[in-house]
Amino acid sequence: MSTRIVTVTPNPSLDRTIELAGELQRGAVQRATRSTAEPGGKGVNVSRVVVASGGDTVAVLPGDDLDPVLLGLATRGIPTAALPIGAPLRSNVTVTEPTGTTTKFNEPGPSLAGRLDDLAALVADTADATATGPRARWVVIAGSLPPGLPDDALAVLVRAVRARHGDAVRIAVDSSGVPFTALLQSGERLDLLKPNAEELAEVVGGDPDAYERDLDLAAAAAERLRARGVDTVLLTLGSAGAVLVGPDGVFAATAPRIVARSTVGAGDSALAGYLLAEVAGAPPERRLAQAVATGAAAAALPGSDVPALDHTDPDAIVVVRRTPTDTNSTPTATPLASLQRSTP
Repeated sequence: MSTRIVTVTPNPSLDRTIELAGELQRGAVQRATRSTAEPGGKGVNVSRVVVASGGDTVAVLPGDDLDPVLLGLATRGIPTAALPIGAPLRSNVTVTEPTGTTTKFNEPGPSLAGRLDDLAALVADTADATATGPRARWVVIAGSLPPGLPDDALAVLVRAVRARHGDAVRIAVDSSGVPFTALLQSGERLDLLKPNAEELAEVVGGDPDAYERDLDLAAAAAERLRARGVDTVLLTLGSAGAVLVGPDGVFAATAPRIVARSTVGAGDSALAGYLLAEVAGAPPERRLAQAVATGAAAAALPGSDVPALDHTDPDAIVVVRRTPTDTNSTPTATPLASLQRSTP
């Protein structure tokens, strides 16, 4: 069974992180205590965790060979399949405070007008078996869309993979906004969806803050996505933990207490942790525990650094199991204390 994880980042970036010694002051001159630059984007971050953990991955993205993002990935030993575009990729700037508060400034990125079919073909090709590796087990399509791509671009990418590989390759998506909603409305089948509270509220309604306060309310809302062609939902809720909803049941996990230094890439790391546990044959409880542990480890690191699985502690994560609710009903809360505990 292959274990390659192919990631697709339509709008990658060079992520510059500036760490401050104190609180961010608007309109003031402030000196940084540390500054870093890393190749970034949601799919890229997943590939970085996979490589750091000794896994097999290929990062698919637009960009020219000498672009700083591609060069950065090469120096970090991350295999890539790039679509040349003749334009520089964007730079994003993140400012972090000692409390873990993160402020992000994201550029729009270069236009990919007229290149969607080329990107879709590249993704499908990369998922094939090659002389250097097996066919992908997972294709992860993650992040925002750059200018020039239509709102249904995510659905086009999913369709291209399904047309070539059918059910032999599993598809995970982590996105937001209009493209995310358009994908769910397209009827394309997804093996895994990884929203956060705000992204969940975009498509099923409800209050994101309420989801983060009540994991059972969040689980009931996440269940409603399964009626839209989604097999499994990994709902990440930041410091509140995460919820996993799928054919094996509904599970909730609280996050460990950490000193957060930067939340950049924490959700991406959680997704990578889940996928690495899945390809290793772990049961759903363990996948969720590994996801939460990896996301927490990422939040404890500075800048856009990502952890390896060796630097996480999934055994410390408490996972509880609940009885699935009616996916067509309005989400209601059930106290966590009433749930049956599952051993991670």
